[in-house]
Amino acid sequence: MIKVKKILLGILFMTGTNVFAQDSVKLATAASPVTFSGYVEAYYQYDFNKPADNNRPGFIYSHNRHNEFNLNLGFIKGSYSADRVRANIAMATGTYMNANYAAETGVLKNIYEANAGIKISKKKNLWIDAGIFSSHIGFESAISKDCWTLTRSMLADNSPYFESGAKITYTTNNNKWIVSGLLLNGWQRIKRVDDNSLMSYGTQVQFKPNATTTLNYSSFIGTDKPDSSRQWRYFHNLYGIFNVTSKFGIIAGFDIGSEQKAKGSSSMNTWYSPVLILKYAVNDAWALAARGEYYYDKNGVIIASGTPNGFQTAGFSLNIDYMPASNAVLRLEARTLNSKDDVFVKANGISNNNTFITTSIAVSF
Repeated sequence: MIKVKKILLGILFMTGTNVFAQDSVKLATAASPVTFSGYVEAYYQYDFNKPADNNRPGFIYSHNRHNEFNLNLGFIKGSYSADRVRANIAMATGTYMNANYAAETGVLKNIYEANAGIKISKKKNLWIDAGIFSSHIGFESAISKDCWTLTRSMLADNSPYFESGAKITYTTNNNKWIVSGLLLNGWQRIKRVDDNSLMSYGTQVQFKPNATTTLNYSSFIGTDKPDSSRQWRYFHNLYGIFNVTSKFGIIAGFDIGSEQKAKGSSSMNTWYSPVLILKYAVNDAWALAARGEYYYDKNGVIIASGTPNGFQTAGFSLNIDYMPASNAVLRLEARTLNSKDDVFVKANGISNNNTFITTSIAVSF
């Protein structure tokens, strides 16, 4: 480990690059295929339900601590990129890692990303990658700075942020189409569930007809349970990103999934979630965003509430961003969730409403 640190410091010294000059900092000479980057996001959140243990509701996995300053996500990443070979490794910590990697063991709890890829065609942009990488599902990532809202939508928090396995990806020469097929260890899993003998599968098709529009369809088919109680899960994610003008943009997303009620059953439990986000850039430094969302999971496949109507929750949020530099953002968000049943824990009971305010500072380097 000491030797690795010395090598990294040596590369930093030799390149002489200003590490604050841009978002994705390349700490290497033009001749070197190695780059290094990092990200840190600190936050404070106040939940008006005042949970006694300072934990946010169990279905919130990012920015999930109340009334304390904390680190949501911080990582250091190294990347290697050549004509036909690429690799990434990033080690991370923060409350995001604690919540989302709770099922992992040992050092796996701190691996944000670790993958390697080979280009298998000399003429076509066709790659095979394997390892741990960001999920192929959804338009929101764990890196809040890259998302239009400070906190993650309910549909993002309750679908995979990361995945492990292997994938084959083809990108057309004009970069308008990206098509991927994936073989996965499970639904947001590094270590596969014990006594589960089957892999899971995924697909992604993304189309960018022009510089202002992105259309995406992603899927997941698999099981996240042991063979003895296997229930097949089928999941579909659709979204569109539309930069209507240089100042105004729209994201529309929709997730729908179904899972067998029992092993071998033809009856399914279904859940779904629509979301709409509007963003307006006042100028280069200031931006506003509003979000409306809904999550329906009556049978508790993903979010188990134990209430008569299950989890049926609508939400609205409004946030304001200040960007003093291209690699830094200060954010403030107010958000409220309202459920059909009393699913939110309060200091003195339960409620069907949860209102909270979050602020964060995020810097990439």
